[in-house]
Amino acid sequence: MSDSNKVVYKIGTRGSLLALTQCTQVKDQLEKLTGDKFVLEVIKTQGDLITDKPLWQLEGKDFFTKELDHALLTGAVDLVVHSYKDLGSERPEGIELAAITKRQYSEDILLIRKDVQKKLHDLNTLIVGTSSPRRIVNIEKTLASLLPAKEGLSVKTKMLRGNVNTRISKLNNGDYDAIVLAFAGIERLALSPESKKELEILIKDLDFMVLPQSILPSAASQGALAIECFKDRDDNGALLEKLSLMKDKQTISEVQRERQAFASYGGGCHLAVGIHVKKVGDYYVHTHRGTVDDKVIDVVQTEGAFPTCHDKSSAFVGLSEQKLLGTNYLSDKIIEKRPLEFNETFTTDDLYFTSSHCYSVMEKTSYKALFAAGAKTHQFLAKKGHWVHASSDGLSEEYLQELRGSKLLGMFLGDNRKLLALSNDDGTINEGEVLQVYERFIESPSEEYLEKLKNTKVFYWMSAHQYKTYTSFCPEIKEAFHCCGLGKTQLKLKEMGVQVRAFSGLDEFNSWMTQKN
Repeated sequence: MSDSNKVVYKIGTRGSLLALTQCTQVKDQLEKLTGDKFVLEVIKTQGDLITDKPLWQLEGKDFFTKELDHALLTGAVDLVVHSYKDLGSERPEGIELAAITKRQYSEDILLIRKDVQKKLHDLNTLIVGTSSPRRIVNIEKTLASLLPAKEGLSVKTKMLRGNVNTRISKLNNGDYDAIVLAFAGIERLALSPESKKELEILIKDLDFMVLPQSILPSAASQGALAIECFKDRDDNGALLEKLSLMKDKQTISEVQRERQAFASYGGGCHLAVGIHVKKVGDYYVHTHRGTVDDKVIDVVQTEGAFPTCHDKSSAFVGLSEQKLLGTNYLSDKIIEKRPLEFNETFTTDDLYFTSSHCYSVMEKTSYKALFAAGAKTHQFLAKKGHWVHASSDGLSEEYLQELRGSKLLGMFLGDNRKLLALSNDDGTINEGEVLQVYERFIESPSEEYLEKLKNTKVFYWMSAHQYKTYTSFCPEIKEAFHCCGLGKTQLKLKEMGVQVRAFSGLDEFNSWMTQKN
């Protein structure tokens, strides 16, 4: 198709570097998918002009969308692109949500000055820039647990407004010790050659931490882009059909759930609740944390089709730490894990730490970036004085590799990095080397313990190896009700034909055990 035959559409956008960058990326995708031409039309919004106060303190609403809505409804532009989290639940009559694009990196990311990072153990207070009520509540409450700092560190927030570049510049100028931003927005800047150049200068004296959703959940629909158009266009639905090519089904299913929860808490830019939903296999993991009307919100639950458990009177949890178990729980008395001794040292770019059993080997390993298997492992390492760059949050290896593939993280850490996984389980990793750091010793169970196992109704397995070991001693427990986490154990048990009830972690399992059927 020649340029003269192409249809030309106008995309309405805010004028910030991030808005222009993400709209340009949408423009390029649409041109590739449709063969038409799309051009950007910059429109200033009230939210861009007011930078001296948090938006939740102002009268009114739709601070970033009102002017774009007007342009769309009057035909000044053909479509608009929004960060979906900026869109209210009630949209003007005549505006159609044409597509929600695939989102990646819905998390928040902490940027910290390296000079502050080096002296964390000497600080009494850490000043973090943000103006989000959600972040203010959750950061001040829980961020300290993720930092390698002295006990009793007080994390305080301070108002931060402006576009991404302005915010990072304020951090570099010493107005804050650290700031929290949406990971997806900075990632989009890292994907564009022009904005990447500016970003490289801004982050050269900074380090980062991707904040785990299980502890610090992001805003509802954060990371997703919404494309809107005029509902009653006189084109027989041609533009709407073209824009629908940008739809992503999984993202839609996640953010619809997030926005439903957002509305149930009252909605609005003043809402101090982080809401995140992640599709993991056949399940959706919901995490809601914050406060509403002085009531603490702390929800972690897994949504899906689950087998029914008719008897929860007793349970086995495959841990040896008694302090983590309830009074009606049995712990692991058969498998003993002993750390292996290594005389040599190890060198890698990215180190993946999976459990406390790995720690003696970690001390002999030189690395550039540290990744943890879960949020609790992240907190364990922080207490030991280590800076953790990101956690796979108890999810699959795919999530770890998705994080490592970030262009933004590549700007901090370099590309083509070598991965070494210190593992607490047999297996492989698709990209990288696995180092087994302990060996297992199997002890024959006593008759008394075997009898208790036979009478136990619910089993929560920490690995497929554990399941195989226990069922070899006590085949009767194959008929019990089986549970596990959402990661590798679940996948391996399903491959073995074991029906399992999956949980986001032991906290959710413990809560489920106390609930009536």
